Amino acid sequence: MAKYNIDVQLASRIAHVPDEKNLIKWAKLALQSCDIESATLTIRVVNQTEGRNLNNAFRDKDYATNVLTFVYHDKKTRNLEGDIVLCAPVVNREAKEQKKPPPNHYAHLTIHGTLHLAGLDHVRLKDAKVMEAQEVALLKKLKVADPYADGDINLG
Repeated sequence: MAKYNIDVQLASRIAHVPDEKNLIKWAKLALQSCDIESATLTIRVVNQTEGRNLNNAFRDKDYATNVLTFVYHDKKTRNLEGDIVLCAPVVNREAKEQKKPPPNHYAHLTIHGTLHLAGLDHVRLKDAKVMEAQEVALLKKLKVADPYADGDINLG
């Protein structure tokens, strides 16, 4: 059985941020769907400024994005280490624009970031279809609708 060490840092006080228990539940659900031995990760929920600074520093994109994943392990290992950063104002704005309950959008982006940590990606169409199918299947277990059904998703 895989061992998970998940730390949550709530650095944003904005409304609708899920509690630590739910963020951990969603990350564990994604991790359990992957062939791994262990995972050590931090989920950090940040404000607009920190989100923008991180995206600019690490991706050369001068805006805050919804989710960032930082991978610290060797990609060939089954022992994952990394950080997932959720930018609360962006996630909340997107949920409102897409007419989705904020917890559902947070669940999706937490799962999305965790799957990135596990090595999945969506750069190539073939890989995106695999990743999206896994996300949809996991969200279905949470009774969350397919986030890709309406085409409103922005993951980058």
